[in-house]
Amino acid sequence: MVRLQQFFSKNDCPANKFAKDFIKAADNNDLDWRLLPSISYVESGGGREYRNNNILGWANAGKRFQSVRAGIHLVAERLATSPLYRDKGVDAILRTYNPEHGEYAARVKWVMRQIANHELLRTTFN
Repeated sequence: MVRLQQFFSKNDCPANKFAKDFIKAADNNDLDWRLLPSISYVESGGGREYRNNNILGWANAGKRFQSVRAGIHLVAERLATSPLYRDKGVDAILRTYNPEHGEYAARVKWVMRQIANHELLRTTFN
């Protein structure tokens, strides 16, 4: 959790306050602990820009959640149990999560590496 908090803090991401939720949701659903925070970074700048408590851009950012925490846990559960995602590797999950953008998986995986290495150059994806 420390690496994730350092990553979010270093990049001025409001999602920092949800680091524990990202880790817990990943652990509860047997997901790579870096996946959801990385998706949130690509989709909403780590919580800088989002609506409907949806920092993960779920359902083209159209899904409304009761809270950011609820969204994190629901998306994690769906990635683990939905037939669309279940038993797939990270690349396949990301191709399904956002099939419209060919570079999406590469962007998310780049952020995953930065979280693991503590070295993110402040970057936005537009």
